[in-house]
Amino acid sequence: MPRIPSPVTAAAGLVGGYAVARWTKKRPLGGVVLAVAGGVAAREWQRVGGAKASVGLTSAYVAAFAGSHPLAKKIGAWPAVFSVAGAVAAASWAVTRDRS
Repeated sequence: MPRIPSPVTAAAGLVGGYAVARWTKKRPLGGVVLAVAGGVAAREWQRVGGAKASVGLTSAYVAAFAGSHPLAKKIGAWPAVFSVAGAVAAASWAVTRDRS
C-alpha cells in the first residue's frame, strides 16, 4: 500500500480537525482528528527526515493550530485554517522532498 505524503497528512489533519469540530459541534472530536493526523505525519517525518525534522515540523504543526485561532479573527475561520494548512504542507514538503 503506498504511503500518503506527509505534507498531505499534515494539511488534512489541520483542515479535517477543524471541519469535524465545526460540523459535529464537538471540539474534542476535532482534536482527536488533529492529533491522529499529526501523529501519523510526525512518524513519517521521523522516518524520512530524522528526529530533528520530526521535532521541527511537529512544532510547526502545533504552532499552526494555535496560530489559526488569532488569524481567524482577522481573515475568517476557513481562510485561516487553509492558510496554516498550506504553510505546514509547504514546510513539510521543503524539509522532506529529497529524502523519501
